Amino acid sequence: MDSLAIVILNYNGQPFLAKFLPNVLAHADGHPVYVADSASTDGSVSFLRTAFPTVRVIELPKNEGYAGGYNRALDQIRSGYGGATYYVLLNSDIDVTPNWLSPVVSLFDANPKLAACQPKIRSYSQPDLFEHAGAAGGFIDWLGYVFCRGRVFATFEADRGQYDDNSPVFWATGACLFVRSSVFHQTGGFDAAFFAHMEEIDWCWRVQRLGYAVWTCGQSTVYHVGGGTLHKSNPHKTFLNYRNSLFMLYKNWPSDGWLWPKILLRLILDGVSSLLFMKEGQWPDVWAILRAHFAFYGKLPTLHRQRNELKRQQLKEVQVYPTSIVWQYFAKGRKTFQEIYE
Repeated sequence: MDSLAIVILNYNGQPFLAKFLPNVLAHADGHPVYVADSASTDGSVSFLRTAFPTVRVIELPKNEGYAGGYNRALDQIRSGYGGATYYVLLNSDIDVTPNWLSPVVSLFDANPKLAACQPKIRSYSQPDLFEHAGAAGGFIDWLGYVFCRGRVFATFEADRGQYDDNSPVFWATGACLFVRSSVFHQTGGFDAAFFAHMEEIDWCWRVQRLGYAVWTCGQSTVYHVGGGTLHKSNPHKTFLNYRNSLFMLYKNWPSDGWLWPKILLRLILDGVSSLLFMKEGQWPDVWAILRAHFAFYGKLPTLHRQRNELKRQQLKEVQVYPTSIVWQYFAKGRKTFQEIYE
């Protein structure tokens, strides 16, 4: 078994592989690098075999998104290559830096209850700023809205060293997600129904309820392009984010007494956000929110079974941010993580 495996899930991302894979290989510290290809049609597999013969290529039969793709790829790495103690789930549009691995591995080695960790994620196009997908570690409020150290909604902080510590967080980003393989396989990996977006937050919530920890490592930094597979302006991304947030909240919120009031308030706030899309003339996003709600209603029987199964396990409750981040940001004008947590 390898001590660590770097695993990149690819779908029609040959330009990103050509641009960023050389740096990944240069700073892999001798660890194996895998590319799991989700039935790309852009020649990615033949390109990899020709240009990067040392990369271990896994050909998946179809595109099952981030969640299903990584589940299948990591199962194949475990069965076909002996697995690894730690996996790094790395987006193809990430530019790594020297010494990005060892500080995170040291954290895992020192803490056997650590299940997941992320480095600082900065913007590739604006390198001084934290990037949307994870920034310096993620949190969640009582309505299931997510925010980060270094990024709250559309406010991005410059990295001035304010988050250089190693610290517990609620979730670690899937853009560059270090996981303990035994915990990943113990939990069955991601919920494949999410397809993409928020599956890592759902998983981080579940592993913390099992008694494991999620951290961010301030001594490791990578740079993220963002939207490499699905651009932020794509209405399908809107659909996935709104739908999966409801999936996650329904499955994991521990108190039955407050569950449906929270869901109702979320649905109302989603409706308010659709008015903002209308104002900008972004009608496909409005339709995406409506579809997300109906997809949630259609999934309720399955979600209810999953929720009951988690309840039967008598898992520990995990603390979330106790009030509304929407209220803090839009009503009180608190735009940064430090202002919100003061």
